[in-house]
Amino acid sequence: MRKLKLQMQMTIDGFVAGPEGQLDWMWLSGDLDPTGLQKVIDLADSCDTLLMGRGMSRGFIDYWEKVVDTQPDCKEYPLATRMVDLHKIVFSHSQKDIKGRNSQMENGDLATVVKALKETPGKDIMVYGGAKFASSLISLNLVDEFYFFRNPVAIGKGMPIFSAQKPMKLAGTTEYKSGKILEHYLPG
Repeated sequence: MRKLKLQMQMTIDGFVAGPEGQLDWMWLSGDLDPTGLQKVIDLADSCDTLLMGRGMSRGFIDYWEKVVDTQPDCKEYPLATRMVDLHKIVFSHSQKDIKGRNSQMENGDLATVVKALKETPGKDIMVYGGAKFASSLISLNLVDEFYFFRNPVAIGKGMPIFSAQKPMKLAGTTEYKSGKILEHYLPG
């Protein structure tokens, strides 16, 4: 059975975005060092499908396709090629189609579709966000592994992804030169 992995950037006070979805805090501690970037690539390589909510899909798809098409010397290029090549499923209740390479729209029931995807052959499935979509997956107990890149910054208020108590087991941590820490958790 395939696993659903959630990978997100998070502040030390537990937010994944500012109150209006701002992500500017992610760059306050700098980029991940090459070791951290390689970890993100390795996690992407363990998956062949990417799930996301409609809200983040346009920016995500456009950003990575632009890097692949116009920035071959960019340090993110190896990750960009993976993001473009991954099969992307975008969930929406209202939008019927999505433009982007290897992208498709899904309007079905989230729990039903994800449970069926987990039963199909293939590599694992990755989720990068957004906040509301990740929160929905968590509240439905669909996430099998959590990977949080904890940034050394507090923002005071913002968007959480947990709406209730969620026991977790720490599976490991890795500290990076930038001060970011990768926390790997399994459901408790």
